[in-house]
Amino acid sequence: MNANDFFQSLWKSYIEITPQADSVQKLFQGAGEEIINDHVAFRTFANSPIALEKLEPILTQLGYKAYGAFRFENKHLVARCYKHSDTNLPKIFLSELLTHELSEAAQQILDGIIAQIPADAVQSPAVFWGGPLWSKPTLAEYQTLSQESEYAAWLSTIGLKANHFTVSINHLKGFDDIASVNQLLLDKGYTLNTVGGLVKGTPEVFLEQSSTMADKIEFTFADGETQTIPSCFYEFAIRHKQADGTLFDSFIEGNADKIFDSTNQN
Repeated sequence: MNANDFFQSLWKSYIEITPQADSVQKLFQGAGEEIINDHVAFRTFANSPIALEKLEPILTQLGYKAYGAFRFENKHLVARCYKHSDTNLPKIFLSELLTHELSEAAQQILDGIIAQIPADAVQSPAVFWGGPLWSKPTLAEYQTLSQESEYAAWLSTIGLKANHFTVSINHLKGFDDIASVNQLLLDKGYTLNTVGGLVKGTPEVFLEQSSTMADKIEFTFADGETQTIPSCFYEFAIRHKQADGTLFDSFIEGNADKIFDSTNQN
């Protein structure tokens, strides 16, 4: 599989539970825009058969190289980013949950989930849209996780999938800044993530980002209880030139920390 086929498969899987992404893309295409994605993000469990270190070789086979590492203390996460020599291909942001930093109650639930993942789960790029490789949690387990880590709760139900694609504002012809993109989305009735403000970041840190709040899906838990839960969201990013004239191509921990909240239940 080549990288273009990889992203086509990812997109198909992504819009199945994120219909807003398809409608947003069509909104921009209707305005004569060609959508180039800045990056795509994934979530996984550390110390598991689908840990970051196990998934990274698949990205390498697709032509990606790691170039940055990040730590999110409050959310108990680490992450790496990857880029391809073809600059029209999205960067990849891969984060993992440090389950050992959570409470014993949360660890017990997550240990049970991770124990179900096949040891040889990572066989091909298809693992990136495989969804949960474990049985559904109960509603009580989900609620226990969400009280401590929205990331853990989300991952327990949605599994390994692209949790967001990101429109590159730099490649849009009719939008010069992130504010005009946000205003279009608000005018069309989309709900945006306001944690830390509509815009995360500033030109001074060379990266500005915003995002919708995740779509919602009906999910039936292992005990038969049904509840509306967050699925995935769509992001928008504009990169600014650094002192040497090159566009900033990495990520900002403070921005990403707030973007993670796009899948919060409330």
